Amino acid sequence: MEKIPGFTLTEEGDITTEGASKKYADESYYDNQNNSDVEMIDEIINDEELPNLTEIVIGCWGDTMDSEEIQIIIDGIVESQNKGEGKFSHIKSLFFGDMTYEDCEVSWIVQGDYSKLWAAMPNLLKFGVRGSQELELGKIKHEKLREFDIICGGLGTDIIESIKDAKLPALERLTLYIGVEDYGFDGDIEDIKKLLEESDFPNLKHLGLEDSEMQDNVAEAVFNSKYISQIESLSLANGTLTDKGGQIILDKLKDYPNIKELNLHYNYLSDDMCEKLEELAEECGIKLDVDDSQEAEAYNGELWYSAMLTE
Repeated sequence: MEKIPGFTLTEEGDITTEGASKKYADESYYDNQNNSDVEMIDEIINDEELPNLTEIVIGCWGDTMDSEEIQIIIDGIVESQNKGEGKFSHIKSLFFGDMTYEDCEVSWIVQGDYSKLWAAMPNLLKFGVRGSQELELGKIKHEKLREFDIICGGLGTDIIESIKDAKLPALERLTLYIGVEDYGFDGDIEDIKKLLEESDFPNLKHLGLEDSEMQDNVAEAVFNSKYISQIESLSLANGTLTDKGGQIILDKLKDYPNIKELNLHYNYLSDDMCEKLEELAEECGIKLDVDDSQEAEAYNGELWYSAMLTE
């Protein structure tokens, strides 16, 4: 399983974080053993451990291809907060969709509408989702949110627009899986450039734009953006980064001593380019990951490059 940015995974693929974390999931759904009439949101609200948790992770919520089931959970959290019960006021981290392909392929996960969550959870520090189908973020405005992660096979331009216009003055870490056209990405490099140009995240320290079929162009856009001089870590991992993008990084990285970590894991870089980047990283004191290099596939006289996570 790929790493979920902002979160730590055990060898079994479960998310762990500092503090008290608990994962809620309908583990029996795909075994056709689910005989319970209790909604997952009721299980969460009535859980005796809830007051001691700092993070809630939502795994398989039943029929993950039906937005109604995840919406019940989202709305339940919002309604509980809006009623003044405050049962979730202490929660610092929320992740929706922690599941492997055995539960549901990422492109099949039907997400929900989170537009009312921002106002209902003012103390939230970390937010992440897996899956982008029918995902809605609305107008994002939050004074404390520090980490924002979307893992998907394809990011819609409506979501990119919501993030571009987001009011997140405390945001320190942003990771977006751009993905591919066949699984939801309906934009082009101009949408990524616009995101980088028009968004306003004054405290951003980590930027991850990953899992793209146009990763060379993404690399160029990032190194020409305003964020390149302020971030401390950069991830261009899991995409189709070739020597063209590698050369851009090689030419420009030394001009930004603020960057201490560079993640290029899963790439299409040549051995020679990897060696050059490793030499530069050592010279500049940068922690670099260029592991898991791929080979392009030849078909009908053409070379084909694939992003890591699509379906």
